[in-house]
Amino acid sequence: MRTATIALLALSAAACAGPRPQYPVTRTAAPFPAYNEAIRGTAPNVTASVTGDRLTRARAEPQNWMTYYGAYDGQRFSSLDQVNATNVSRLRPAWNFQFAPIGLIATPATYSFEAAPIVVDGVMFVSGWDGYVWALDAVTGQVLWQYQHAIPLDVPLCCGNVNRGVAVAQGKVIVATQNAHLVALDATNGQKVWEQVFGDVRAGESATMAPLVVKNLVIVGSSGAEYGVRGHMDAFDVDTGRRIWRRYNVPRPGEPGIETWGGGDAWERGGGTAWITGTYDPELDLVYWGTGNPGPVFDDRERPGANLYTSSVVAIDPDDGTTRWHYQWTPTDVWDYDGVNENILIDRDGRKLLAHFDKNGYYFLLDRTNGQLVTVAPFARATWGDIDRAGRVTPRLKPTPQGTEICPGPAGAKEWPHAAYNPRTGLLYAPIIEACAEFRVRPVEFREGLFYLGGEAEVKGEQWGQVKAIDPMTGREAWSWRAPHPMVASILTTAGDLVFTGEPNGYFSAWNARTGEVLWRYQTGNGIHSNPVTYSVNGKQYIAVPTGWGGWLEGFAPEMFGAPRGTALFVFALPD
Repeated sequence: MRTATIALLALSAAACAGPRPQYPVTRTAAPFPAYNEAIRGTAPNVTASVTGDRLTRARAEPQNWMTYYGAYDGQRFSSLDQVNATNVSRLRPAWNFQFAPIGLIATPATYSFEAAPIVVDGVMFVSGWDGYVWALDAVTGQVLWQYQHAIPLDVPLCCGNVNRGVAVAQGKVIVATQNAHLVALDATNGQKVWEQVFGDVRAGESATMAPLVVKNLVIVGSSGAEYGVRGHMDAFDVDTGRRIWRRYNVPRPGEPGIETWGGGDAWERGGGTAWITGTYDPELDLVYWGTGNPGPVFDDRERPGANLYTSSVVAIDPDDGTTRWHYQWTPTDVWDYDGVNENILIDRDGRKLLAHFDKNGYYFLLDRTNGQLVTVAPFARATWGDIDRAGRVTPRLKPTPQGTEICPGPAGAKEWPHAAYNPRTGLLYAPIIEACAEFRVRPVEFREGLFYLGGEAEVKGEQWGQVKAIDPMTGREAWSWRAPHPMVASILTTAGDLVFTGEPNGYFSAWNARTGEVLWRYQTGNGIHSNPVTYSVNGKQYIAVPTGWGGWLEGFAPEMFGAPRGTALFVFALPD
């Protein structure tokens, strides 16, 4: 037996030593521009007349969804009412667009379709994961053009290969790519007009948000506070791409707020990234932007103090980026609660107000002229600490070396997906996460480009979701609907007395905005972690929602990690 084995090995060795077969090449590498050219078409020149001035009047064009929240106020409200509480049960799919990832992508287990589609005069512009942007016919779903920006495979994306949308202005479609490039495309054909780098991927910076066009500027914010970067916002000229200003959200020595960082050098890696799109009041000429967690995330021993301007809202002058006022939601944040969630601008009782559902589980109502607190109230379980009527914060539970159960978990009582305000009902509507986690703290040494967490948080125990209707003046609940999983899709509300949002299990549903009654449900086949919008073309109203499960699942819905991962954009309408 041994002799036969030796002979067989000898024959194998002789075969290996011989000439190797020459296999024909069946596939050659293609550069990313080749994929763009493969689907190169043209779109009508509908964005040429979209200016900052026209965007201030976006509410007067309900047939369009011209900016991230639909209008500068962040209300995610549409005055369209063709689809309403009496007929929404007849809603049917009109078309859908599907696209699967091609080739290798960065952090493949986390890619997700999270965008808010932009619609202008019958053309839809939508971004996807891994640097994709598409122009689609908003009636048929036909692809008009495609662009893909090359995203390095090793880009440090803390929480998913995602992009939340584009901006349009002056004939351009503008996207902030995952590797922190701001790219302006010709809206008629998808060809690049200009490109600027605004983040350092080597240090851990990235970008996930939709840009905001204000006047002749396009404003973006950086992501990556989990890597110990110093978060910033940047403004560029829409026409040329020239940088106009940069503001850091963590002060350096000599600047106001540095006294809240303990006197050391923690400010250099202080976090405070600005990764969700801001809102804008043209009358006050103020932009309102949320800022993220400080660094290290769970350990404050190197940063004793309130850590301004992290986990805050900053009201800034859009012309130069200077701060007019700020309000800090979570001083000395050690729970990863951030402060990036949307700031909804509403006018009530003659007052200019700002409504905010924070990840820390508290609802805030501010006077947006000066940042003074009007109302604060819990909207979910919040055992981490108390906030009294005057806004004083008293922490109760903090991460410990042995682990401490704290509510809410690190994704917060409401993650980045957005609440909405309906001026007809006078109510706010929010997607809620009811979950707690075990928070641990541990020493960490800063190394550029690596996680700078100082601990961890693991979701524990029963968790569920809710859609809640809230009185903005008091913070009291008007109605609620309970879901089996955390709700992590944005809310859309309309003049048809409807509320729309999606669930991790794939259902896209409509509720009566006044009563909370479920009126319609559709199974899309994939979890929803995106921004539904509505628009109309030739008098016909459509409801659009991207589907595609992914992102930071272990933080907000770990039980859904194995759920289907397809991606599609579904568009619904009433039958003719």
